[in-house]
Parts: sequence; structure tokens; C-alpha cells
Amino acid sequence: MTLAYDSVLATTAVISTVFQFLSGTVICRKYIQKKSTGESSGVPFICGFLSCSFWLRYGVLTNEQSIVMVNTIGSTLFLIYTLVYYVFTVNKRAYVKQFGIVLAILIAVIVYTNSLQDDPQRMIHLTGIVCCIVTVCFFAAPLTSLVHVIRVKNSESLPLPLIATSFFVSLQWLIYGILISDSFIQIPNFLGCLLSLLQLGLFVLYPPRSYSYTGQGYKLLEQAVPF
Repeated sequence: MTLAYDSVLATTAVISTVFQFLSGTVICRKYIQKKSTGESSGVPFICGFLSCSFWLRYGVLTNEQSIVMVNTIGSTLFLIYTLVYYVFTVNKRAYVKQFGIVLAILIAVIVYTNSLQDDPQRMIHLTGIVCCIVTVCFFAAPLTSLVHVIRVKNSESLPLPLIATSFFVSLQWLIYGILISDSFIQIPNFLGCLLSLLQLGLFVLYPPRSYSYTGQGYKLLEQAVPF
């Protein structure tokens, strides 16, 4: 019964996370239509690719098929988003440098953990720590928006649907992490739940004077859990 529940929860978590990742298609469509990235940043795409790649590695090491599946899709999507941003950005050299740094970090961690094959548990533990650090850093992106909301006492700049979705996705993975007793899955998703609740609380404290579901730009990706 428990295994069946784990399977159902993992399946729904994968589906909801993939739909969340697909928010990037909305942003890339705008880039293609305007043939420009404007003033938006491509860093969330690169960070998403890095995070999904690390979690994919963790899923392979722990033989968690749901983690492998969702992050295979996620890393592929974020790589596509990164390429689209590169095509339409005017500052290609700087963007290539940013992606190069991320790729170097990814390769360095993989090479180092591969050297620990004689100690599989240490390899998994170290990879899990790296995954948590990268994910927590990714969560830090929306914090600048929170400071702005508190300063102007107006939450209209926050994308409510994406925040609510992020909470739902993080909660699913948190419960899944608890069921399989994996603290590396539990920790970042617990923090994701807290961050989402904090942002939702700002809608209560500082109701938007006017609200638009469009025009959020790349901030949609900042709300997505790269997991």
C-alpha cells in the first residue's frame, strides 16, 4: 500500500514539476516574437540547467527513477531555453562565459565524485549536498522581489499563480522525500514550501492594488523549483 502511494505521489510530482518547467516556453516565445531578450536575464535558465543536471546525477546514483525522469526532462528544457536566449541576446560573449562557468562546475563535481566510486555512500552524500546548495541558491533569486514588495507595500509584482504552483510542487516532493527517508530531497523542498508560503503571505499583508498575470518576464523561471 505504501509503495503504491509512493508511486502515485512520484508520478503526480513529476507531471506537475514538468508543467512548471514548461513556463519557460512562454518566456522564450516572447523572445522569438520580439527577436530580442530585452533587459531580461538568462541566468535563471543556466541555473535551472545546472540544478537539474546535478539532480539527474543524484537520481542516477540513488536509482530513484522519478528523480531521473523529471530532471532528464528539466535539464533538456533548460538547455533549450538557454540556447534560445543565446540566439536572441545581444551580449552573447558574456552569456557564453556564464554558461561555461556553470559547465565547468558541473564537470568538476562529476569528475571528483567519480573518484569516490570505492565509497558509494560518500559519493551520494557529496552529490546530495551539492544539489541542496545549488537549489537553495536558486531559491534566493525571488528574495529581491520580496524586499521590493515590503518596501512598496504592494504585492502586484509577484506572480501569484506561479507561487501557488511552486508551493504545491515543493509540498509534493517534500512528502515524497519523507516517505522514502531522503533528507536531500526533504531539505530544499521544505525551504521551497517556506519561501512560497512567505510570498503568499505578502498577498495577505500587502494586497495588490492592481494585478496582471502577464508581463512577469523571466521572473516566472525564478519561481520554478529546479527539481
